[in-house]
Amino acid sequence: MKSAPAPRRRTLWRRFTAGTGLLALLATALVGASTAPAAAAPAAWTPKPAPMTTPWTSQVSVDNPLPEYPRPQLTRPDWANLNGIWDFAVTGRDAGQPASFSEQIRVPFVAESSLSGIKRRITENDKLWYKRTFTVPSNWNGRRVVLNFGASDWQSTVWVNGTQVGAHKGGFDSFSYDITPQLNGGSNTIVVSVYDPTQTGGQAVGKQRINDVNPHAGGGIFYTAASGIWQTVWLEPVAASHVTRLDMTPDLGNSTLRVRVQAASAGGRTARVTVSSGGTVVGTATGAPGTDLSVSVPNPRLWSPDDPFLYDVRAELLDGTSVVDTVGSYAGMRSIAVAKVDNILRPVLNGKFVFQTGTLDQGYWPDGIYTAPTDSALRSDLQAHKDLGFNMVRKHIKVEPQRWFYWADKLGLLVWQDMPAMDTGKTPDSAARTQWEAEYHAVIDQHRSSPSLVMWVNQNEGWGQYDQARIANEVKAYDPSRLVNNMSGVNCCGSVDGGNGDVIDNHVYVGPGNTAPTATRAAVLGEFGGLGYKVPGHEWFPGGGFSYEDQASVSALNNRFVGLLDAIRIGQLPAGLSASVYTEITDVENEANGLLTYDRQVVKVDTSRVKAANQALIQASRTPAPPVTLPTGQYKSLRVTTPGHTNKYLRHSEALAYTAVVDSGSSALLKNDATWKVVTGLANSNCYSFESRNYPGEYLRHRDFRVRRDASDGSALFKADATWCALAGSGGVRFSSANLPGSYLRHIGSEVWLATPGGTHAWDNAATFTEDTTWAVDGPWAP
Repeated sequence: MKSAPAPRRRTLWRRFTAGTGLLALLATALVGASTAPAAAAPAAWTPKPAPMTTPWTSQVSVDNPLPEYPRPQLTRPDWANLNGIWDFAVTGRDAGQPASFSEQIRVPFVAESSLSGIKRRITENDKLWYKRTFTVPSNWNGRRVVLNFGASDWQSTVWVNGTQVGAHKGGFDSFSYDITPQLNGGSNTIVVSVYDPTQTGGQAVGKQRINDVNPHAGGGIFYTAASGIWQTVWLEPVAASHVTRLDMTPDLGNSTLRVRVQAASAGGRTARVTVSSGGTVVGTATGAPGTDLSVSVPNPRLWSPDDPFLYDVRAELLDGTSVVDTVGSYAGMRSIAVAKVDNILRPVLNGKFVFQTGTLDQGYWPDGIYTAPTDSALRSDLQAHKDLGFNMVRKHIKVEPQRWFYWADKLGLLVWQDMPAMDTGKTPDSAARTQWEAEYHAVIDQHRSSPSLVMWVNQNEGWGQYDQARIANEVKAYDPSRLVNNMSGVNCCGSVDGGNGDVIDNHVYVGPGNTAPTATRAAVLGEFGGLGYKVPGHEWFPGGGFSYEDQASVSALNNRFVGLLDAIRIGQLPAGLSASVYTEITDVENEANGLLTYDRQVVKVDTSRVKAANQALIQASRTPAPPVTLPTGQYKSLRVTTPGHTNKYLRHSEALAYTAVVDSGSSALLKNDATWKVVTGLANSNCYSFESRNYPGEYLRHRDFRVRRDASDGSALFKADATWCALAGSGGVRFSSANLPGSYLRHIGSEVWLATPGGTHAWDNAATFTEDTTWAVDGPWAP
């Protein structure tokens, strides 16, 4: 990737042996063609021109795209990749199989994408049809043959040699069929139909919307739909008794890995699980399939973003002493929970609090839409997070292929996984709810063993919301090893907070705003930022991009973004915030607020500077400065510390805040005006509010930057305006606004303002800024 250009002067808003471990996983790219020949690519087939090309667009194989083994946590030695050129047709939604397939499509790229070779709009009135042939390798004889789909959006029906073998609803979970009875010993034919109504149906759609596939104005925060097969399709031979899934949960308290070997036709069989490191066995356990086996992992090397160590895992099914099935996998030993840290509820990784700083990752591509062009591309967005110093990523209302989770596991990124939302502004009916919950359970099952995944995010900003509290409780019961977020953005857009889960999650643009922990939930900032800068030559629709706050130059973008991270470190972290998610890692279509451009060709920000700011934020959470505490329920006076003015105190006069000289000879009224009762922060219990001595019920607050004394109207805005977070200052205390972190209580010219370093107002003047924003908390003039 290259650096951003000069600033724009404008204002802007396989084959490998199962169980041989991680080295074998890395080698799978060499064997993707596997043992079954791919369908021949017709000479006439070509991809369509992409609206933007990524560094990997030209690297996609015609007849063997995405050749890597697609399921890294359940590997087998033999498999056959069916990605490549398939025959293709589009009919009306209610039509049967067409007599002819007049087009070709490159699987697994969706019909709307350029990499598929189709690149056209698919609507709720269309049905997609796929067809290809294959021959089962002769050395698979005597074993069952399973046909696997990584994901297909949305309602898929599959036939083999004219017989329907299954039907599946769901766009984000994998599904498989044993097709052994339908095989004929020679050339076999697969036909797949897919119906995808996108937002016109009631299913989980995330940010997909039926739009023109060519770049166009508008679209907002919603993007091109992704219809049909979008993850790898493959065959594998299995024994009649075979492992179907491994559910692995680390138990650090007992130094064990708890493994449940899920299996088919496993009556009378025994499961054996072996954990090893560098080829050395560290523990093994045997027991019945479908039950929890505890494998000893003595002195476990803990998985974390700093040290993403992975153990190799092998699971076997035994018939007596004979091994009938073997699969390979991996696991990370780590724990995630919430706990009190210095009397503040925080998420703790391996028993220790570390601030989680990440970005919103939408997972869209200008050439492949829902499907990254190559495995290297899939890895690259996660590597970009690491390069920029982030330790977390929120996968936003999309679920990626298992190889994405493998890279998060291997590189070391904490993952917040959203369940894709149903359409906005609608109340889902009972059928939609049943389907959504069934798909959510399938997604949890599919990814529950990934060590990087630390939190499930159930719903977002009220989109398709219902039964928030019940769902949060059920998800926690279904996967108690992870944190649960009942609603990201409980303060936004008509969302309803279920009131439960492990975190309370606000969205504040630009932010970072005020999110306060409670007695039962840690405080996180699920979205903030959205700073925009459009890079010429790297816009999806030139001139059409938008952001939450445009930046005039690369320099302005860097200063503003690093300033937000610093504000979190200085103000919000001590006030109780435990995690933040910046919008966003890349531009997406007409959203121009990425740290990278949509084509991944330009990193807009100064990588080293952003990394340093993130590292400082993380380090501050590991070695926190002692919190600044004030005596609540007591009267105090706030004295100026600026040299030459240290005999002045903060007082109110006719409802406005000023500084004035107060001494023993001052009037009783002045002494009362300069005395404030310190109370627990109205909007954040880790901060403070100041109640007037002689006007009880009236508080020091900012409004339009001027600081004043006003009576509380009970609103959330007033409470936030009247809440101040105490920070250590040289020779005193600094007070940062709870809802405008990084802005401080400042006196200038005897007036008191809310001032921001680097701001453009007169009261933001840099001269003596630090001194003017530092106050001594003295005894009261009017006890």
